[in-house]
Amino acid sequence: MRKCVKCQNKAVVYLPQHRLSLCKEHYMEWYARRVEATIREFRMFSKKDRVLVAVSGGKDSLALWHVLHRLGYRADGLYINLGIDEYSERSKLLCDKFAKDRDLVLHVVELKREVASIPEIKQVEKRPACSFCGQLKRYYMNKYARLLGYHVIATGHNLDDESATLLSNVLSWNMEYLSRQFPVLEEREGFVRKVKPLCKFTEKENALYAFLAGIEYVEEECPFAEGASSIEHKMILNQVEEKSPGTKLRFYMDFLRRMHPLLSSEEVSLVPCRVCGEPTTAEVCSVCRLRERLSPKPLSSSASS
Repeated sequence: MRKCVKCQNKAVVYLPQHRLSLCKEHYMEWYARRVEATIREFRMFSKKDRVLVAVSGGKDSLALWHVLHRLGYRADGLYINLGIDEYSERSKLLCDKFAKDRDLVLHVVELKREVASIPEIKQVEKRPACSFCGQLKRYYMNKYARLLGYHVIATGHNLDDESATLLSNVLSWNMEYLSRQFPVLEEREGFVRKVKPLCKFTEKENALYAFLAGIEYVEEECPFAEGASSIEHKMILNQVEEKSPGTKLRFYMDFLRRMHPLLSSEEVSLVPCRVCGEPTTAEVCSVCRLRERLSPKPLSSSASS
């Protein structure tokens, strides 16, 4: 039986990559301190900032919102209802329950009212659903963060997400994406600062925190995620991690410390979209162009954003 390294009580978890055995109390404490340390390391935000946490109903985003609230940050939630049948309804219900149980503020955006649901868009788009879904979520996160006066958008991207993305970009040597892969994307020309406070935590570590904190979350994957290349990359990295604990963290952190500073990122010029006013590199942003494809009408600056 493993014992907690802090108090010698029975450990509930052993973290091989950190060589740590911890009881419930000290795991919760370790997790919160590590989140705080990550926020400070990358200078993500301060206690004065208003933080908007993008929540999906999953373990990562709800664990993030919970720990930020516990640490004393001014953090509210934003849930974007993608309209994916029962999956989205259950996700919305759990986000709403989480907020009400803790007396927290949750903003809800109904994608169907803004443009169309993901299943409806899939009927006219040839791209994989994950492609345009991610695009839409980024658009509405930024739009509502600005409208509601938040200084920072925090997402629940974890180490598995970041290391899988890094592997994908390295395999294709996508220098543009590699130069932008960092836990902080600074505010600029209409974009609110975006941060990833859980970038050093694995899915399992976040799931354990959620379980010990009594957080109910959606366990199933999004129905449209089946067959995504990111899942394959995660499986490959998990196999390596099993044989050599700590590989994912070293892979990701060594990239940030040693390679990312060497990559040059050319700042593209941003302008307000002619239709909605959100920042874009073209005259009309991708979301407004998508809206036109769904309901073909001449675009005008009077169209709703």
